[in-house]
Amino acid sequence: MTAVRSVFLAIVGCALSACATSPAYQKPALDMAPAWSTEAPWRQATPSDAAPKNAWWRRFGDAELDALEQRAALNSPTMELAAARLVQARSALAAAQGGTLPQVGLSERVSRQQISANRPLSNYASPNFATVQNELSVAMTVSYELDLAGRVQQTMAGARASAEQSAADLENTRLVLSADIATNYFNLRAIDNELRVLSQSIVLQQRALEFVNARHELGVATGLDLAQQQALLETTQVQLELMRRQRALFEHAIGTLAGIPAAQFVLAPEEREWTTLAIPLGVPSDLLERRPDIAAAERAMAVANAQIGVATAAYYPSIVLGASAGYDSRQLAMLFEAPSVLWSIGLSAAQTLFDGGRTRANVEFAQGGYAATVALYRRTVLVAMQEAQDGITGLAVLGRAGEQARTAVRAARKVLDMTTARYEGGASAYLDVITAQQSLLAAQRQAAQVNGQQMVTTVFLIKALGGDW
Repeated sequence: MTAVRSVFLAIVGCALSACATSPAYQKPALDMAPAWSTEAPWRQATPSDAAPKNAWWRRFGDAELDALEQRAALNSPTMELAAARLVQARSALAAAQGGTLPQVGLSERVSRQQISANRPLSNYASPNFATVQNELSVAMTVSYELDLAGRVQQTMAGARASAEQSAADLENTRLVLSADIATNYFNLRAIDNELRVLSQSIVLQQRALEFVNARHELGVATGLDLAQQQALLETTQVQLELMRRQRALFEHAIGTLAGIPAAQFVLAPEEREWTTLAIPLGVPSDLLERRPDIAAAERAMAVANAQIGVATAAYYPSIVLGASAGYDSRQLAMLFEAPSVLWSIGLSAAQTLFDGGRTRANVEFAQGGYAATVALYRRTVLVAMQEAQDGITGLAVLGRAGEQARTAVRAARKVLDMTTARYEGGASAYLDVITAQQSLLAAQRQAAQVNGQQMVTTVFLIKALGGDW
């Protein structure tokens, strides 16, 4: 008895010492810049932490975009997939939490059996006889695993971190989806502006062709002049068709993102010029709190760290407390009488003595998985900083380009006014007026392209910074 007690105490002592084998989780240190690199004409707003952080697209003041974003949030299969995975992760957490509680069961058995007379003897002085009898049994069982090695706690910690990771993934899916819709929407609207300019260019080039053709019939213009003008008109018409095709691709992409079949989705043309938003940047370290993909990567590290503890717990014994109580009788009438009572209480322990290195391999595998999540986390942060800095630099450059494009439009309009006045005064030919109009339209098309790029880059920066502020 003393030997059994010593073995039991040794097992419990080893298991208690296993509590220290689970590694303490710590986020890795990161080298974060103290501030973003900005240049003129950057405009920075003041962040408001009390404002909602979901519907950032409403800041553009576009009712069509708002409706598309709302429809996508309700109908997108991508959002449904992310939400379903979150439900799975939370269910897995609930299942893991059940491991911290005792397991209670109820068993019933009714049988009629014959015992063999030729079975091995238990005593040479007591012969065996064939016996046919009934057995009725009702018992309640309770079992509880002593989590001395921390396996259950580490499993629960991993499940909790996994649920938090799925929640962050859902937020990241919402952010990416809304940004994709806004990007495609602004690209489509920029094409609408370009299509307007191209249509006006075709009208002017058609007039110029008629003018050159009339001069050619009078013998004033050469056949080369006529051919050049005809080629210019046809080239512009080709550009118009290609732009229409590009618009259709953006339209189909928006419909798919919003959960609408591409064949059923139509977005009416609209011409509009947008003004860029003033976006608060904060400091680079804010990305660690604002970007859901960084939060998901950090939670993935916590999951991998918990897996190390689960794998390490296999080095130590599994100890289970068990108890049962019930009734066992060969007749139903005597089932619940006092002589039919049976019960048991005890403790079981299991310890692996040799497994060919399987446990060590599992621990090393878990450690390698944790190292991979650390590298993924660091890469996610670096990419996030790159995207934010690219957006900041891009908006500054496009801000200057936009101002220059507007200046070019004003200059081209001034040239057109002067040329028109000269033509009305008889000092210039009408072809000069048409040429000035085409120059103005080219400048307007460039301004439309720059404005579209500004809006797309604005969406890119908002996404890079983690959404609304």
